[in-house]
Amino acid sequence: MNNPASVLCSVEIQKHVDLKPFNTFGLSSIAERLARVGDAQSLEEYFSSGEPHPSLILGGGSNLLLTKDIPGTVLKIEIPGIQLMDESEDAFFVKVGAGVVWHEFVLKAIENGWAGIENLSLIPGNVGTAPMQNIGAYGVEIKSVFHSLDAFLTEDKTWASFSLEECQFGYRESIFKRALRNKAIISSVTFRLKKTPAFNTSYGAIEQELEKMGVRDLTLKSVSDAVISIRQSKLPDPKKIGNSGSFFKNPVIDQVHFESLKSTFPEIVGYPAGDRKVKVAAGWLIEHAGFKGKSYGTYGVHDRQALVLVNHGGALGSDIYNLSEEIIQAVFGMYQIPLEREVNII
Repeated sequence: MNNPASVLCSVEIQKHVDLKPFNTFGLSSIAERLARVGDAQSLEEYFSSGEPHPSLILGGGSNLLLTKDIPGTVLKIEIPGIQLMDESEDAFFVKVGAGVVWHEFVLKAIENGWAGIENLSLIPGNVGTAPMQNIGAYGVEIKSVFHSLDAFLTEDKTWASFSLEECQFGYRESIFKRALRNKAIISSVTFRLKKTPAFNTSYGAIEQELEKMGVRDLTLKSVSDAVISIRQSKLPDPKKIGNSGSFFKNPVIDQVHFESLKSTFPEIVGYPAGDRKVKVAAGWLIEHAGFKGKSYGTYGVHDRQALVLVNHGGALGSDIYNLSEEIIQAVFGMYQIPLEREVNII
């Protein structure tokens, strides 16, 4: 049970808070203190107040595995707002608060005819964490629609604006996961969304789903609906089964290594990644290592998508971490491919 909240400036502070409602795995983890920030000014006030530096910055909790209780302060970013800031001949520039739920932003964009993120429908999490991970799906990544972001730098307590180049986006990577990890708190993101859609339906099963839906004339909504249908058919709803979506990155290996594996495993799935590299489907590797649908009682591997580890209820974060370690070792033993976790381990 949470203790009564105290208030520091405009920042609400609670003590001994269970973070179970704030992470999509649904894992219990007790935060010694929880500070909830609802605007940029409050964020600055927190760091100017003499309060201790946060142990953890929390957004939507969708890319997080909590394996222990959290001493110190967890700072939860809940900054709202979706605002059309400017437009050019071919684009809308839309500023979105870090606390906005990502899929709610996607739906708002579709409603307003702002094109470019319809393929990213139903991805869990908040807008503020999207650039950190450079989220992507069905041939689209954040970097393709990104304009800039505002962040508070915790070491010198100043604000900074980051351009596309300054974010150093890579595959599920950015400067905020490396050099600025735990040093920059994103307060808002500005997107450059197209006035004229450039539909991307060739990736995955989107075209087949659109055909199944009887769609002849593409719209932002029809593409979004197709993506939602595909995701719902393969991925568990975190509100029903605890999970963080894809737990592992798709590994990139040398073409020579891939061809060698293909001679032994003819059905292995891979895609050209440039410079004689191949991106291998991690889900295929895990499934064919025997883990798809494997249950350990309170936790396991999803039965429709081997990339997804799940909490059936009552699991510990350490249980899921140990399962991921077992998978990593098994996959390396079979294919000599090191898997990398996509989620942040706390």
